[in-house]
Amino acid sequence: MKPRNGNSRSPLHGLWALTNRELKKWYKNPYLLILSIIQPLIWMGLFGRAMNIGAILTSNPISIPPLNPPLTLEQQIGLAKAFSNATTQIMQTTFGTSDYFSYMSVGIVSFVVLFTAMFSGMSIVWDRRLGFLNKALSTPVARGSILMSKVLNSVIRSIIQAAIVLGFAFALGLTVGADFTPLNLLGVFAAVFLIGVGLSSIFIAIAVRSTRIETQMAVMNLLNLPLLFASNALFPTNLMPDWLQPFTKINPITYVTDANRQLILYTINAHQLLIDFAFLGAFALVCSAIGILLSWRYLTK
Repeated sequence: MKPRNGNSRSPLHGLWALTNRELKKWYKNPYLLILSIIQPLIWMGLFGRAMNIGAILTSNPISIPPLNPPLTLEQQIGLAKAFSNATTQIMQTTFGTSDYFSYMSVGIVSFVVLFTAMFSGMSIVWDRRLGFLNKALSTPVARGSILMSKVLNSVIRSIIQAAIVLGFAFALGLTVGADFTPLNLLGVFAAVFLIGVGLSSIFIAIAVRSTRIETQMAVMNLLNLPLLFASNALFPTNLMPDWLQPFTKINPITYVTDANRQLILYTINAHQLLIDFAFLGAFALVCSAIGILLSWRYLTK
């Protein structure tokens, strides 16, 4: 319904107007747009290929002392094959794939979403300092819409950057599982959407009352490393210390990474995949509800 002056009173109209404003700040800034595209490429090309654990195992064979009598050519070939098979078996047992690059590249998708969500809280601090937040609060737009516009902006950017990361990963040699089909990517983006909503809501809720960028930066630096490294994004959680494993089981990064690896790398376990999406859905619902409630209570001029 529109009033006589032609302005829509629909809450969705206000939500989209604010979300579109956030997106324009991203895609109309060529430097910001290029940097957000280059960042995944740097992580995939440098960090992804440099941390090649499989190459460590294959390029440093065990030195065998001379035998008497010496091994025949056939025995040497058989021994080399045995070592090669052992390396493949170690990689499969540890990472679920024979290529650590494939294992880690899916984890980098979660990494990109995490960092995009962290910076979403910075936007509301800038809006407060520049006076735009006061103007938005003076309009009929609901306070929850102001917060959710930041969340949607972060989620849309996360999905785009996740698509870029996966595109580069496939180009650089990501090895997919037997159950992978292009339709599985829809599940990957659904998982990215849910984790993006949850994480963005958390960081924006933290920034609702903040007036100093330094405070938000301190919070980001405090949370980013525990969330990233206490998850299965870069290393299997079952090989982590016993005191750390309970935290990995409540870390949302663990669940989104596991869901994405099942959809891309592994044989799909329907029961575990359902648990992953149930956790991510509950996480997104609870965090967004908390964020909206805090915005109603604390989002003031």
